[in-house]
Amino acid sequence: MARNSMRRTRRQPITPAPGPIVRTAPEMPTSGYALIVDGQIKSEFKSKDAARARAEDLKRRFPYLQVRLFDAEKKHTEDIEPTEA
Repeated sequence: MARNSMRRTRRQPITPAPGPIVRTAPEMPTSGYALIVDGQIKSEFKSKDAARARAEDLKRRFPYLQVRLFDAEKKHTEDIEPTEA
């Protein structure tokens, strides 16, 4: 049986597996209000009325989401409950 000298296999260099991806959480705002959906900051507002209106609208449209309102001055988080339309 003749060897096929034209066909050679190249060995791929061994490369280490990439390390785990580390993502830092966005920092909480220092002023105003933040809308937190399922544990992630989605938007920031200057007034509480605007933030609450957006949070209630979101909760009314998607009642299964966890929606919270964060007050940066008081460093307090408030859960938004679904309201009747």
